[in-house]
Amino acid sequence: MLPTPCHVLGDVHLGVASADSERRLLRHLRLLPETARSLVIMGDLFDFWFAWEHAMPRTGFRVLAALADLRDAGVPVLWIGGNHDCWGGETLALETGATYTLEPWRGRIGRWETLLAHGDGLRTKEDAPYRRLRTVLRHPWSIAAYSWLHPDFATRVAMRSSKTSRKGRARDGGSGLLAVGTAALTAADGPRLVVHGHSHVPTLTAAGRGVYGNAGAWYLDHQFLVIDDDAISRRQWSASGDVDVIESITRPD
Repeated sequence: MLPTPCHVLGDVHLGVASADSERRLLRHLRLLPETARSLVIMGDLFDFWFAWEHAMPRTGFRVLAALADLRDAGVPVLWIGGNHDCWGGETLALETGATYTLEPWRGRIGRWETLLAHGDGLRTKEDAPYRRLRTVLRHPWSIAAYSWLHPDFATRVAMRSSKTSRKGRARDGGSGLLAVGTAALTAADGPRLVVHGHSHVPTLTAAGRGVYGNAGAWYLDHQFLVIDDDAISRRQWSASGDVDVIESITRPD
């Protein structure tokens, strides 16, 4: 169980995100102990991250340190791995103290029975080719072979090949993942809250027997979700440094 208020961040893509986006993220993380009791990262915090045995990517070093500080302050961090930061969960967990998983997470966030998943590969038809590719990319033999590449060269290769999957928002406007979430929320034994990332489309809407949410892409919108016991809201850091509440939905009975 994660305590509320719980802040949910999605798709930061450090490495291609602007310096301003990273500064806003660091400010958000440093203020978090004053405003939240837990944090969820919905994947793709990095545009690319890989755990070599004796080397560590320098991208996002200050953000990783801020996450470690959160754990030291008693704020639990749950990290749902995405398709850009799936090759280093154990190392990321050890360095930050976060709970890291590549599998969908189901449990309670406050009073909400919740299902969390990054969202890559969930659409039945459209994502079938990607699921086959993902099986290869995440195979232990592939990971072992990639680890032999020099980090500078390997990172350049990965960044060039990841342009398509990070560019802009989902072509379907997020409707595919919304349909997946709605199906889960409609099931008799389903959760009351489903949250995805991946599409980069900020969303908060009633669906099925509960609520569907997507924090969008921090590097595009600087938006996030806040889960309280009785409601969930979508918020945004403004250019002035204030946090604006865009919309809110009360928890269904």
